[in-house]
Amino acid sequence: MALIEKIVWDILWGLPLIILILAVGIFFTIATGFFQFRYFRYAMKQTYKKLFKDKDNEKEAGAISSFEALSVAIGATVGVGNIGGVASAIALGGPGAIFWLWIAGVLGQIIKVVEVSLAVHYRSKDEDGRTYGGPTYYMRKGLGEEKNLKLLSKILAFIFIFGFGVGFFITMQNYTVSEAVSSTFNVNMITVSIVYTVLLYLMISGGLPSLGRIASKIVPFMCAFYILGGIFIILKNISQLPGTLGLIFSSAFSGTAALGGFAGAAFAQVIKVGMSRAVFSNEAGWGSSPMIHASAKTDHPVRQGILGIFEVFVDTIVICSITSIVIVITGEWSSGVSGAALTLSAFEHGLGSLGRIILTIGILLFGVTTSSGLYAQIEVLLRYLLGNDNKNKDKILTFYKWAYPIPGLALVVIAVVNELPGVSVWLFADMSTALPIFANILALLILSPKFLSLLKDYKARYMGIGEVDPKFKVFYDEDKKVTIK
Repeated sequence: MALIEKIVWDILWGLPLIILILAVGIFFTIATGFFQFRYFRYAMKQTYKKLFKDKDNEKEAGAISSFEALSVAIGATVGVGNIGGVASAIALGGPGAIFWLWIAGVLGQIIKVVEVSLAVHYRSKDEDGRTYGGPTYYMRKGLGEEKNLKLLSKILAFIFIFGFGVGFFITMQNYTVSEAVSSTFNVNMITVSIVYTVLLYLMISGGLPSLGRIASKIVPFMCAFYILGGIFIILKNISQLPGTLGLIFSSAFSGTAALGGFAGAAFAQVIKVGMSRAVFSNEAGWGSSPMIHASAKTDHPVRQGILGIFEVFVDTIVICSITSIVIVITGEWSSGVSGAALTLSAFEHGLGSLGRIILTIGILLFGVTTSSGLYAQIEVLLRYLLGNDNKNKDKILTFYKWAYPIPGLALVVIAVVNELPGVSVWLFADMSTALPIFANILALLILSPKFLSLLKDYKARYMGIGEVDPKFKVFYDEDKKVTIK
């Protein structure tokens, strides 16, 4: 396990990747005129319209509605990373990891806008007219075709697919749910894992359109419950909030001395853990949620991309922050417990045994929606690799549907048999994020002129900023007409 830890923190999540993520986030923040800050209110209004007012035009190309795409994407991001991942980050890196989680979240908002916008712009249609897209699509079309960087596009696509494919075998959702239910109800983890696997099969049986409908009903409820429960605990301990925030900021640059079961953490460890778990949670730069958003019905890529600001804000700035503050403010962070069990202990400390039970049910919902979202994302990669003309495509996709839940079950069995602690299991999850992020971030940087031109066009058409170029091509594969409002 020491070797795996060294590979994760010294190589995969070493200083070069940290610098790359920070640099690209800062670059897009400056290049867009601090868009996620200046137009935050506008982004929230656009999201509100999608949630409660606007109805997507059925004539628009896409497999699911814009709201359903947002729900599936949030369902995939708001999940076990917010509960088990954040808790293990604090257990491994101390309260200071929370500060770097916030930094990654603020910069992640604009990164998410960029990758979603490019995914929608470069998306493709299958033989049934349904749209699919994501990093591999904008690598092939943007880098390979437009910029004639064919070799680079193939190398980055290979790295992305390989790294993302590792995530197929290392899925933390089943483990985290099994850990939570087992610790709360004293049930064998493997038994819980089998039940979870059955539920996942039921969830994914209807494909992406079905996932969109289910997620649009489950996700708002589960987010609201978690937020309200956490806020109640924080208000209950409001007198300790200043000290909690002080500990987070002071530990961000100096590490934290040993307390209870916590072994202390150096500055390098704090920043690596905080940023890696932030990306695992909000998926900004990972290239995963753009594969969902690319299927949305929308008239402009940036219109869908702007929803990414809300997505990262809810995931990291709101839900991850609530998890973090609850764990620290209740004093459970130094108990020696890690993973989902740590978050459950903190909620039980604040709400009693009933709060722990309700949160366990919430973790189950979080896990199922996250697993379902990841299922849809990997399906997009398979469709990219197979193409529209592959005669065996339907058979392969069917096989994938039945095979997808098995690795998650296997991970639980391996962890239980070998008595692996939660912190150790989460190391495997960190391995699965580094490679896709590296390939995707480089592609975003190279394609930055395309995104900036899309943003300029959107601002002119829909925000009244600048002049509209009637010849501008909104979508890569077609001269799609958009209405100027």
